[in-house]
Amino acid sequence: MTALTEDKQLEYREGVELSCPVDDGDTIYGGAFVCVNADGYLVDGADESGLIFMGIALEQKDNSSGSDGDLECQIRRRGLVKATFDNTISQANVGDNAYLVDDQTVDVVGNVTYAIFCGIIAEYIDTTHAWIDIEPAVRSSDAIAHIADGTDAHDASAISVLDSGGFTSQTEVESALAEIYQSLLSAQGIIPIPMPMITNGGVALAAFSDGDSATPGFCVTAEGMGIRWNNHGTPTPVATKVIVPPDADVTANMVLNILAAKTGATVGDATKFTVEAFNNDVGALYDEDADFGGDTGAMTGDATAKTVQNVTLTLALANLTAYPAAIELTIQPKDGTLGTDDVIMLAAWITYTKKLLTS
Repeated sequence: MTALTEDKQLEYREGVELSCPVDDGDTIYGGAFVCVNADGYLVDGADESGLIFMGIALEQKDNSSGSDGDLECQIRRRGLVKATFDNTISQANVGDNAYLVDDQTVDVVGNVTYAIFCGIIAEYIDTTHAWIDIEPAVRSSDAIAHIADGTDAHDASAISVLDSGGFTSQTEVESALAEIYQSLLSAQGIIPIPMPMITNGGVALAAFSDGDSATPGFCVTAEGMGIRWNNHGTPTPVATKVIVPPDADVTANMVLNILAAKTGATVGDATKFTVEAFNNDVGALYDEDADFGGDTGAMTGDATAKTVQNVTLTLALANLTAYPAAIELTIQPKDGTLGTDDVIMLAAWITYTKKLLTS
């Protein structure tokens, strides 16, 4: 069809009253709240899924023995209608939305199941009666009506997701938001633990030296770069400190990870790492926090294996403090577990659960 090139006779109706085809098997009574069903035929108003409010029936139409559309019913789509409420209301309900209970009864949000919007309370009469303005419900596609509607009928679960980029399999906003927030709240953060470190006595580490010495040193060889301890029964710890990130959720456990490998003649000792952990948090004395460390799991290995392994220690949420705070760590092979092997700590880090920052 092409655009107009001359005046056209306008066909126009006020739309206050309208004739609608009645659903098969239904009887519509004059004065009833009426809706259309999924097929677009007029039915009695009810608190049922899939109905759309259309207005008030102005006449009775008995289509109980007929087919869809055999009869048409005149309905009114504008004005204030005196309505009966199923539960008690008050003057404070003026301005609230009204929803269908059946073809002659309405109620407010929370007292209905499917929230078939049928009007706004315009004037309070008594505890079970009010004048409701049906026009906003008839025009329910209007943005103001949707914004004002606080029910499931217009919440995020009723809004579809287009997702032309194919980023989610969700089809409506509520599920997509749940997916996004679950991902954000379960996202894992990493706190790198810096190397080089110092000994627990405050001495900077030197290059590793073979020999039966308790003192660790830096190892830079084809076997890997890291901090190496010789086969000693009571090895000396190394010390370091990390900052608790602002996005760390300290209501969830953190996990200390140590990436390490063993070397030596037997490589068979079940070596563990002993960790001491202390908080430095605002308002506390810096030297009075209790140790909340412990032993990692044991490294495995036999006479030939030098496999890089990841052993862990849970830092329990009950001991953690939120940013601004720091965690002091001392790390050493557990006394009596190093045996005839050497062990090289190649890297260390703490994993944590992220929280959503609000400011």
